[in-house]
Amino acid sequence: MEHTQDKKVLFKIKNLKKYFPLKKKGLFDKGPGSYVHANESITIDIYQGETLGLVGESGCGKSTFGRTLLQIYDQTEGTTLYYGKTLEDIAPEYMGKMIKNIPSQFPHYANAQKELEEIYANLDKADTDEARAEFNEKAMFKRREIEEKYLNMVRIAGGLLTSNDLSKVSNLLSEYYQVLKERAVILESIETFESKLQMRTRQLDQYHKTLENDSKYKDLLDKRATLSKKVGEKYNKIEEYRQSLAGNEGFKELESQRDNGIDLSELNDEEMRAMRKDLQMIFQDPYGSLDTKMTVGNIIGEGVLGHDLFKSRKDKGYNEYIQEIMEECGLAPYFLHRYPHQFSGGQRQRIGIARALALKPSFIVCDEAVSALDVSIQSQIINLLQDLKEENNLTYLFITHDLSVVKYISDRIGVMYLGVLVELASTEQIFDSPYHPYTKALLQAIPRTDVDQGQELQTIEGDIPSAVNPPKGCRFHTRCKYAMDICKTYVPELKDYGNGHYVSCHLMEVSEEEKQKAFEKNRKAKKELDHELEEMSAI
Repeated sequence: MEHTQDKKVLFKIKNLKKYFPLKKKGLFDKGPGSYVHANESITIDIYQGETLGLVGESGCGKSTFGRTLLQIYDQTEGTTLYYGKTLEDIAPEYMGKMIKNIPSQFPHYANAQKELEEIYANLDKADTDEARAEFNEKAMFKRREIEEKYLNMVRIAGGLLTSNDLSKVSNLLSEYYQVLKERAVILESIETFESKLQMRTRQLDQYHKTLENDSKYKDLLDKRATLSKKVGEKYNKIEEYRQSLAGNEGFKELESQRDNGIDLSELNDEEMRAMRKDLQMIFQDPYGSLDTKMTVGNIIGEGVLGHDLFKSRKDKGYNEYIQEIMEECGLAPYFLHRYPHQFSGGQRQRIGIARALALKPSFIVCDEAVSALDVSIQSQIINLLQDLKEENNLTYLFITHDLSVVKYISDRIGVMYLGVLVELASTEQIFDSPYHPYTKALLQAIPRTDVDQGQELQTIEGDIPSAVNPPKGCRFHTRCKYAMDICKTYVPELKDYGNGHYVSCHLMEVSEEEKQKAFEKNRKAKKELDHELEEMSAI
């Protein structure tokens, strides 16, 4: 596998949370409502061109994460930065609001940073493991608060925030934003024009010839050139002022946080809808995810028509394009007018894949895409997904509960437990040298054919705790045979322990001797509990 630092980041997800509210118990229940904590503070990067596997027991929040990432579900907290396009490309509404609020918001950001520095100062003075864990947790929560409230402002303005005249900064950036907004309309029109033509034209030379001779397209290019010149002028004015601030205290730190990624969670409905052409999903159920009243052709073409890439099904080239997508996904063109009930599970899943592929996305969430299929069909669909990935330069988030499947398709694997990401590493690292006790337990529970090794098939003891009232500290401590007192109190941070191997576990900070002591202590406690239960059942 290539080193991840050599790859371009497509998504940078920080502290993503998704809570689902529950109904109150009764009409007169005045207390605070309860929530299902489906995803808790997930931080992860997804690289362009990779297949990132996401595994865990059923109900752990994998599918919720995939849908929240695509903003099908609104995220409760956190940041989801997308780099398939830039802030300068689309000039989203939230960018203008952030710029306008710089003079009023920056002082609050500065105060939050001071509070974080005080926590770090106390951490340096801490002389016990418990005290260090407490201040580490406080620092983690304060960093998340700063990320949630203020860092989009810092990403946009960077070192300009060290200016003594923040109103001037806001005005300069506002002028820049207004020109970007004008240009974004033209860029979207050019992209749509090119996409429409590409879907109608099969020959590359004919495609370029049409572009060269089309007067409407030439007019759009002229407008783009004029507006890009204005953008450059406004940008140069900002950079000139930025350079005058380069010697200010804190300039380098703020400047290093400049980022042109798009925060999907801040986009309005119209902006997010336009983005969905790039971001698609293949659903788990090949039966329930297809409208039984629609033909295969209409199902695959629904998104294409919805995004106005064809005006109607009668448009020239529409049927040819849909049939081309069908063939690419292993479906015969004459299936065009058939209905979902006339197909097997594997063929239905191919229809779902074709529907996602029709919009020419750059990223696809495969949500348990093969889990409902027979083993023989699973391999066919996995091979198809891999072929499509190579042919179309796709990036996948491959969600499954089956480790034996994810091993053969993923470049990296994330392991999720009760809404929390507990381990993230390359496929080789996860299978050859797992660190987290939960990951090890999942691997040990995989049925094997190598019975000669004498390995006993193991299961993870205990029930999964409720996501409505998850355990304090590490969520796995109620089922972990190595759990220590610190695990029951403080949340471990997801850290890189070398070569991109991330783990969220307090055990990584202690010696093997301490791990063994914890194991023996827990084993003894379990024996005593089992003995008490036997005595009670005998009464």
